[in-house]
Amino acid sequence: MIDLYTAATPNGHKISIALEELALPYSLQVLDLSKGQQKTPTFLAINPNGRIPAIVDRDEGDFAVFESGAILIYLAEKTGRLMPTDMKGRSRVIQWLMFQMGGIGPMMGQANVFHRYFPEKIQSVIDRYQGESKRLFRVLDGHLKDHEYLAGDYSIADIANWAWVRTHRWSGVEMDDLPNLKRWLDAIRARPAVLRGIQMPPSSLDLRTDDAEQAKAFAEGARKMLETGQSRK
Repeated sequence: MIDLYTAATPNGHKISIALEELALPYSLQVLDLSKGQQKTPTFLAINPNGRIPAIVDRDEGDFAVFESGAILIYLAEKTGRLMPTDMKGRSRVIQWLMFQMGGIGPMMGQANVFHRYFPEKIQSVIDRYQGESKRLFRVLDGHLKDHEYLAGDYSIADIANWAWVRTHRWSGVEMDDLPNLKRWLDAIRARPAVLRGIQMPPSSLDLRTDDAEQAKAFAEGARKMLETGQSRK
């Protein structure tokens, strides 16, 4: 049994999707980030950085793993699935996983902060992060023109990138001109395990609608988390 400490964020959903795809039994431990539950001594003993997601593998002597990319690699290697075992195949998956960890996630995350959460709208900064997110989307689109998935067969690299790219509208980045990326996005969304994974836990924001009131309430909650929850030690 694996205990998953998580919240309804792209990084959290990476792990619930992987657990669903791998059919691994897990218990869901949802943390309220706005209340600083990720900063409690109990959770900090699991992840000293005080961020979700994290897992505790009860079948391996309560072994704790934090950082979403590290968790994905751990789960893939634990099961022998969602990542090749040969050197080159494994490297291809990790390269595209790192593309998400070092590029897609940070750039879209900052786009969210400045486009949605900061009370002051600094347009040059918004343009910077939305523009870089779109550039990274074009990289994905170009690669997917000749590849069904990012690194051979469907893998943890697809899960990691998909969990973020699917939130593109919240970041203010459109992808109507990226047909290969859209094809890939829709194909992964159709997987039953993926649909289950993004409900573990469900988000209070429906990313497929333009409900202004819902978006405002969600942004206010996220702003509160940034101003209070994330600053707690």
